[in-house]
Amino acid sequence: MSLKTRICLAFILAGLGAAGSPAQQPVQAGPGAGGGQIVLDVVAGPKSGRPVADLQQQDFTVLDNKAPQTITSFKAVTGREAKLEVTVVIDAVNADPQIISVARIEIDKFLRVEGGHLTYPTTIAIVTDKGVQMLDNFSTDGNALSAALDKDEIALRDINGSSGYYGATERLQYSLGGLTQLITSEAARPGRKIMLWVSPGWPLLSGPNTTLDSKQQREIFGNVVSVTNQLRQGRVTLYSVNPLGTAESVGRASYYQEFLKGVSKPSQVNVANLGLPVLAIQSGGKAIDLSNDVAGSLQECLADTVPYYEIGFSAPPSAKADEYHQIEIKVGKSGLTARTRQGYYSQAQP
Repeated sequence: MSLKTRICLAFILAGLGAAGSPAQQPVQAGPGAGGGQIVLDVVAGPKSGRPVADLQQQDFTVLDNKAPQTITSFKAVTGREAKLEVTVVIDAVNADPQIISVARIEIDKFLRVEGGHLTYPTTIAIVTDKGVQMLDNFSTDGNALSAALDKDEIALRDINGSSGYYGATERLQYSLGGLTQLITSEAARPGRKIMLWVSPGWPLLSGPNTTLDSKQQREIFGNVVSVTNQLRQGRVTLYSVNPLGTAESVGRASYYQEFLKGVSKPSQVNVANLGLPVLAIQSGGKAIDLSNDVAGSLQECLADTVPYYEIGFSAPPSAKADEYHQIEIKVGKSGLTARTRQGYYSQAQP
């Protein structure tokens, strides 16, 4: 079986995109799906500093496909008033037992900071090739979550080198399926969601020796559209934290950056457009690599989320379904930049 066929089969079996699978139905199209209201969670601050508060609506300009938009709603959210829920995800699909062990120790440190008194309701999820396992309900008791994690025996993956493309296609399938399952379970809950995904990353399956035919490109593009809109509609900001630390190669850690630009048509796609750090940055989050302090990196991610601003605007009409809209937020105060999700896809003809 050729590499192209293996990749195609993996995505068909994943059951993502518009069709979904019985156990993992995608989030239904919501406001902003072709001319409705788009609400963004925006952080603003110096390029290498923490987000700042006290900005006003007039300090922001929203651009949709480079065209200025009228801000229709604005709310500044600061400190503990923020209605956030945090999910710490342990990736047992792409990490070996040694890396999982390191990740567990670091996550335990993260949960026990400040005596285990967590600022926001938090839960632990484990993604394996058997699906997603939730260890406990959302809680601000980090000590209780740590105890639940300590009792859990994370199942080892069954994927081996004899699987498709040395197991890579299957691992990507399970990773995307786990993400979709988590978004779907969170979608009905109100407020903003933060997912801290502790993982060495998902297989990118892209490069000069990997080619895709037009059918495969359409299939992958459909998955990009589906996952991108699910993240937006669920108000999920994704963060990627690589537990390999300095053991990770610099080349592998930075390769995903070639795929950060949003894709507007199937002929532009690569499988790497569905990579974990790519999705994280495009959702308005960050990808942290080459740090051995995983607990500190998780704290850094949380510090990056608040204060923030809820900014709404009316999406302009789209010429076609699945039309890509690039989003950019500009801040009128010197030295400050804004970050939010980088784009969305229209879901209906006008």
